[in-house]
Amino acid sequence: MGEEVRMAVNKYLKDNKNCVCQCEKCKSDIMAIVLNNLKPKYVVTDKGKVYGKLDTLDFQFDVDLTREIVNAIEIVSKNPEH
Repeated sequence: MGEEVRMAVNKYLKDNKNCVCQCEKCKSDIMAIVLNNLKPKYVVTDKGKVYGKLDTLDFQFDVDLTREIVNAIEIVSKNPEH
C-alpha cells in the first residue's frame, strides 16, 4: 500500500502546488501520517498481494486516501519539521 500512497500524495501535491511545502521532508511526513491513519493491509503471498491491490481499486479506498492526505497536509503545513 505504500507505493499507492506515495503516488497519490505526489499526484495531489502536483495538482495543488500551493497547499504545502513540496520538499522531500514534508512529503515524507505527509506519507507517514497517511499510512499511520489508514487501515493496514498485510500480505505474505502473491495471492494476498492481488487481493490487496484489488482493495486499492475500491472507490471508498480512494475517498479515505484523499481524506487522509488532506488531513496530513493540514498537520504538516501547520508544523513543518524543517
